Amino acid sequence: MLTEEKMMARLNVARNFVEKKLLRKPDFGLILGSGLGGFAENVTEQTVVPYEDIPHFPLSTAPGHKGNMVLGNCGAAYVMIMQGRLHYYEGYDMEEVTFPVRLMEVLGVKNLVVTNAAGGINESYRPGQLVLMRDHINLLGVNPLRGQNLDFFGPRFPDMSYAYDKNWRREALAVMAEMGWQGQEGVYAAVPGPSFETPAEIRYLRAVGADLVGMSTVPEVIVAGHGNMRVLGISCVTNMAAGVLERKLTMEEVLETSARVAGDLYALLKSVLARLDKSARR
Repeated sequence: MLTEEKMMARLNVARNFVEKKLLRKPDFGLILGSGLGGFAENVTEQTVVPYEDIPHFPLSTAPGHKGNMVLGNCGAAYVMIMQGRLHYYEGYDMEEVTFPVRLMEVLGVKNLVVTNAAGGINESYRPGQLVLMRDHINLLGVNPLRGQNLDFFGPRFPDMSYAYDKNWRREALAVMAEMGWQGQEGVYAAVPGPSFETPAEIRYLRAVGADLVGMSTVPEVIVAGHGNMRVLGISCVTNMAAGVLERKLTMEEVLETSARVAGDLYALLKSVLARLDKSARR
């Protein structure tokens, strides 16, 4: 576990490298989940930076995660996209999993949109549906803020009551309605993985109030909240969770569903970013 001094030293080296690639300070940071990285192709005047080129930046090894930082324009907004994320199950420490968010913070990014592939626990959901994250349950067994507090970013005990910005969710729901979709919000439970959950675990998660389950996102959101970033979370329901349907779960199904609904997510993201960016410029 790194001290604040060592963490800041690593972040400053990475920041100095990335700053030379930027046209200006990004208006939004985006983290794209499994099979959803294709949204970066919508970015114009883009600069692609492989994770392996960024000093101290961990490499993404999960299927469906390209491992590139993409900088460019999405409409009027200048964005910093993580085309693939880091997961706890890959063997990384939490400070490594959340390094991209910390890097965004030292670069001055104040707005974060996170996406993920998730299992549907709520039986009213269907595979391919996009659901806004209203709240989360951290069942990873560890908190990314454990250890010495990084006072540069935020307080020792940050409040997580409003981890997912209520106004942004309202704007996103309005966009969904304009697109003719039934907007849904849900509670996302984060588990360590990499094994999919058992039916008994899904019954437990449903009992404690979870609508969605996945193996990511929550550490990033906690660190973003610690750094006073505004967050919007969007889950793509790629499959119904164990026990909901009587069949085995596979990563192939997750990636296939992500690919099938990618166009819907990209359209939603473009419209939501335009709306949030316009609102921020008022």
